[in-house]
Amino acid sequence: MPALALVVVSLSVQAQVPSTSPTYNANTRFEQLGPVLPTPNTFRTASGAPGRDYFQNRADYDIKAELDDATQRISGSETITYFNQSPDVLRYLWLQLDQNLYKPGSDGNASRTGGLDPQRGAAAGQLTAGQTLAAKDYGHKITSVRDKAGKPLRYTINQTMMRIDLPQPLAPGQSVVFSVDWNFNIVDVRTTRARGGYEYFPKDGNYLYEIAQWFPRMAAYDDVNGWQNKQFLGQGEFTLIFGNYRVALTVPGDHIVAATGELQNPQQVLTAAQQKRLSQAKTGKNPTLIVTQAEAEAAEKRGAGSTAKKTWIYQASNVRDFAFASSRKFIWDAMQPEVEGKRVWAMSYYPKEANPLWGQYSTRLVAHTLQSYSRRTFAYPYPVAISVHGPVGGMEYPMISFNGARPEPDGTYPESTKNFLIGVVIHEVGHNYFPMIVNSDERQWSWMDEGLNTFLEGLACLEWDPDFPAEGISPQSIVPYMRTDPTAQVPIMSSSDNIMAFGPNAYSKPATGLNILRETVMGRDLFDYAFKEYARRWAFKTPTPADFFRTMEDASGVDLDWFWKGWFYGVEPVDQDLVEVKWFQLNSQNPEVVKAQARAEAERRANTISKQRDAATRNQTVVAQDSTMRDFYNSYDPYAVTDADRKQYNDYLSTLMPEERTLLESKQHFYTLTVKNRGGLVMPVIVRMEFEDGTDSTARFPAEIWRFNDQQLQKVIATDKKVVQWTLDPYYEIADIDTENNSFPRKAEPSRLQLFKQQQRQVRPQNPMQQQQRQSGASPATQGSGRN
Repeated sequence: MPALALVVVSLSVQAQVPSTSPTYNANTRFEQLGPVLPTPNTFRTASGAPGRDYFQNRADYDIKAELDDATQRISGSETITYFNQSPDVLRYLWLQLDQNLYKPGSDGNASRTGGLDPQRGAAAGQLTAGQTLAAKDYGHKITSVRDKAGKPLRYTINQTMMRIDLPQPLAPGQSVVFSVDWNFNIVDVRTTRARGGYEYFPKDGNYLYEIAQWFPRMAAYDDVNGWQNKQFLGQGEFTLIFGNYRVALTVPGDHIVAATGELQNPQQVLTAAQQKRLSQAKTGKNPTLIVTQAEAEAAEKRGAGSTAKKTWIYQASNVRDFAFASSRKFIWDAMQPEVEGKRVWAMSYYPKEANPLWGQYSTRLVAHTLQSYSRRTFAYPYPVAISVHGPVGGMEYPMISFNGARPEPDGTYPESTKNFLIGVVIHEVGHNYFPMIVNSDERQWSWMDEGLNTFLEGLACLEWDPDFPAEGISPQSIVPYMRTDPTAQVPIMSSSDNIMAFGPNAYSKPATGLNILRETVMGRDLFDYAFKEYARRWAFKTPTPADFFRTMEDASGVDLDWFWKGWFYGVEPVDQDLVEVKWFQLNSQNPEVVKAQARAEAERRANTISKQRDAATRNQTVVAQDSTMRDFYNSYDPYAVTDADRKQYNDYLSTLMPEERTLLESKQHFYTLTVKNRGGLVMPVIVRMEFEDGTDSTARFPAEIWRFNDQQLQKVIATDKKVVQWTLDPYYEIADIDTENNSFPRKAEPSRLQLFKQQQRQVRPQNPMQQQQRQSGASPATQGSGRN
């Protein structure tokens, strides 16, 4: 069977094809993770699911604590019932004393680095940080550790960890009861940037407390680490276990308390009117004010003069932690949206300084988050979700979160503040799913909660507003980080306390990676099914990265080891370069076509500048003026079609098979693309073709296209129409760090040049709401919520 001939009809080269090394990394990139992951066992299976011997220990807490508003101090006592559900005998127990981070000599403080810049100056807190912490003697003060019978237990405090030595070993299946009494001074969030503490409002002389990491908490013991007793250095968050809580919080009598769990004694702490509003909120379509702004302002004015106290009792089942907020400044609103067929409380607590923004948005955002996340994971299992406004910019605990975003004093706000509120509430409420329920080890793997949650946050933000700038999952948004020097990066798979550039590494890069998997590598259906299966498998359990990687592949049937290797275990960027495109068409061998093309090409090549200028004297040449100087060749036309040409063509056609005749008559265009992998990280190859008739089409090739050569590839693409422009990654899907080499022919893009004007006035820009009000002469926005 004769082969169809190809002829190069056009060739445009704008870059030399680079020579490639004979040694490729393709096999390494596409081989399985293998020994990099832990060996499957009876605790954790090769499929990524919990094994038949999977276990987790449990701790139940009965806590009584009092908040002293005059001294900003908490004192408390707790009784812990600890259940050893492991196969191991435990001779001691480890507890976390997180407040000890704020002791001046803690490893977390002593290991912080940084210098002073004389050009920029220094904040007072930067110069006096150690003295500030030492002045009030921060940290947990343990005053008693006793067994169930009241006998003292021996204990040892090692900075943020405390070991209790058991008088009798705790065998598998047994439990032990012991009590701890403690107290500590609450830190000022504004000066320490802590995850919990207080804010003082000098205008009205009141405090707002957001209290977390406040009681001695059991450390985790599992099949992966044994005791997870790594010191708390401030960056790696918390590794905790599930249990049941009953917490009695004694606070000033005019304080409103929000906490993990359900309020057990509303009749003792709420007025009759507030109880009635709470009941009405169950059926309201919009958030109902439980504590109004007028009531909160009245409490503010009374201040801390009264010595009256109230005890708020909260109860929570199967949670890994407990946090609360308390202030006389709180406005409180609530509603009960339906989440996967069940009514759940969505609530917000905030001071008047947060209005009108919080009254309009916060509780609605809580409800939206529960509905969005539940669709993608599992139905929200808890009875309530709370958003509290205070000094903590964003922090999460079971059923309660602390969030920032405060309007200007006149009640206006820039769009960035509104967007921050939307993002932070969705993010922190979303943490109820990761890691409060899918209980990953935050001390070791920050990305397993922050990255997964940032990904879901981005989807929920876009479900809230399709125009929301969900940059946390946009591939283009991670490009500046991916461009940074590799020495300034660490892999996502780095221990939490060792991460440089914490935000991009633990939040944006893993979130963007998941978005790339969903949109480009796996497709939405396969990804969504596998992600939901991971959440379902590991709800109320403690997964590791291997469990996530394995489940995503097990439930989707997609081999993703190349992706985990590149995106999670490495720091190489994506940089695909379309270095060359060659254009071919089948040579029909039809003399009518072939000779016409040859004639046109000859005429094109003959049309030189000299020929054009000599045209005026053409008739003055010897051959033109003397006919005896002409012969056969002066009238011969080499491009004329002869009978012999036609016979040869017909003979050729008679040798072709029917499918070859069809292909020959299709007049298709064939292009060979040469793509260089300059960044190192392999990704699918996506190429957009713009045709000469103004239409376009996109071709997609999986990442496995690089599996035999991870440095350079060639790919043949056939089209019915002529392509005039080629573009790699046209929809910015793969976080390519250099888009200037993605086009062929190359496109020149101008850089923006701005005229420099000396001595420009530096004016702080107004937010658009303020500008509009001043232009219209309207009075400043009120600080009320706009609701009754």
